[in-house]
Amino acid sequence: MAERSVQLLLLLIQGCSILAVELSTHNQNPVVQEHQSVELSCIITSTKTKDPRIEWKKIKNDDADYVYFEKRIQGGLEGRANIQSKSSLFIKNTSRTDNGKYRCEVAALEDDKKIAEIYISLTVQVKPVIPQCRVPKAVPVGKSAVLHCQENEGYPSAVYRWYRNSEALPDDSKSTLKFQNSSFTFNPKTGTLTFTAVNKGDMGRYYCIASNDAGSAKCEEQELEVYDLNIGGIIGGILVVLVVLALITGGVCCAYRKGYCTSSSSRSSGQSYKTPAKPEGVNYMRTNDEGDFRHKSSFVI
Repeated sequence: MAERSVQLLLLLIQGCSILAVELSTHNQNPVVQEHQSVELSCIITSTKTKDPRIEWKKIKNDDADYVYFEKRIQGGLEGRANIQSKSSLFIKNTSRTDNGKYRCEVAALEDDKKIAEIYISLTVQVKPVIPQCRVPKAVPVGKSAVLHCQENEGYPSAVYRWYRNSEALPDDSKSTLKFQNSSFTFNPKTGTLTFTAVNKGDMGRYYCIASNDAGSAKCEEQELEVYDLNIGGIIGGILVVLVVLALITGGVCCAYRKGYCTSSSSRSSGQSYKTPAKPEGVNYMRTNDEGDFRHKSSFVI
């Protein structure tokens, strides 16, 4: 009885092994530049069936979208991909949208729920575009200044380097003897070059290069001018303005004291003229031709 049970167990194990599938891949983390081709290899190393069920999915967070299902390419890869070597996914003209993790699933039979799977992470590198650079045109000596360099198209994210008169600047001016007279710091991840206090030696033509594993791009050179702040001239100008204001104020006050700013009526003798009063008992009738016609109250027509 025990021997028969062992034989049955062996038969079950053998049956499961017949249906089992084993997978492997040549490259679990392929890297390709945009617009090039790439193969996501999914190799069936062991199976007893001639027609296994093969599916490809792209993993997005906790969800998965079909890429190859029911022997047909689907989704965004339609027209750009096909199955090669029975189970590998070949993508032509890759796009940055193809970045991500893919899962190859193979079942020994069409209706088999037990599947073998393998994950492949694809990286599509994108060359940076020309970065946007902002350089102040003119800064007075001793003042702060910030230079910006940024681009958002490259993948992986670009790193930056500033150049002055075609010479690369270090991350910190104090790190090399050549730039110790300057006072700048540079962040290669953000592309920001910051001067705490510019001096005449910081003048020049500046440009920035953004680069990643796919390539690099450079912005146009821009001139940074550093000028002396004329403190004496500014103080002299303020004094001139104050003197002019004082003269104007004094002239106005003098004009008021001498009466030049009063009205002509207030400068008259002060006599008031009144219209002569009409005598009592006399009425006036006005006509267009004769003016006032005087008559006594007793006058009878």
